[in-house]
Amino acid sequence: MQSVDFFTPVVDDPFVYGQIAAANALSDIYAMGGRPITALNLIGFPLCQLGVETLIAVLQGGADKVAEAGAVIAGGHSVEDDEPKYGLSVTGLVDPRKMVTTVGARAGDLLFLTKPLGTGILTTALKGEILSEADLSEAITGMATLNRRAAEIMLEVGVNACTDITGFGLLGHALELAMASQVCVILQGDALPAYPRALEMAAMGLIPEGSYRNRSHYLPQVLDAARISTPILDLLADPQTSGGLLISVAADKSAALRDKLLSAGCAAFLIGRIAADPSGRLQVD
Repeated sequence: MQSVDFFTPVVDDPFVYGQIAAANALSDIYAMGGRPITALNLIGFPLCQLGVETLIAVLQGGADKVAEAGAVIAGGHSVEDDEPKYGLSVTGLVDPRKMVTTVGARAGDLLFLTKPLGTGILTTALKGEILSEADLSEAITGMATLNRRAAEIMLEVGVNACTDITGFGLLGHALELAMASQVCVILQGDALPAYPRALEMAAMGLIPEGSYRNRSHYLPQVLDAARISTPILDLLADPQTSGGLLISVAADKSAALRDKLLSAGCAAFLIGRIAADPSGRLQVD
């Protein structure tokens, strides 16, 4: 299995930026129950403006997370660019009999999310100098955390479907799961977890552009979308960087999944359930 992802800086610290970008790129492999084995660096960088020390720090941050994942960096490619961009092309292995996809969610399943929401809102506030990196400490830790352990537990327990939450937000990725599995995803709006200060910043209007694209594209497929409150919609549509796993698990396995995740230091937010109809749609209660 292969995946690729890269993006511009979401934090000022170059080492942490490298960590977050690498964790984000590795996430697709984990979401399918895979194990990353090699990665290639992809970097665009204004070397004359930012200097080689900054470039090295970004690459060291990425290497740190790849090593934590048990993979190796086999090389990469760099180009001169006006704005920094960094990420990875990742190759992983998965047992086809154990592979987890967005196909397989069943009516009666419960939905768990393994990281809070709001990174897009918070990094927008950081870029606008409304918040400092210290204000984002919990979100930065979350973004730099690999989904490795959560994925391992998912495989141990045996789940029906999974996707990671990234640029399309919970809104888009939940709908992706609903359409692939031909089920209805029902989310509990007041159960959606948010990083500290995310809702406060959203109320100030610090909404990233990607959130509006997500709303435009996905809201027509949401049942009674006009009834969703603004704070809940802000979280639903927020594009995530290195977000958590959205896991669909049979009800009789949900306690085991939750307990194992919590024991391993992962979050286990119960945010919804799966119904049979209307298939391919999303509902927010």
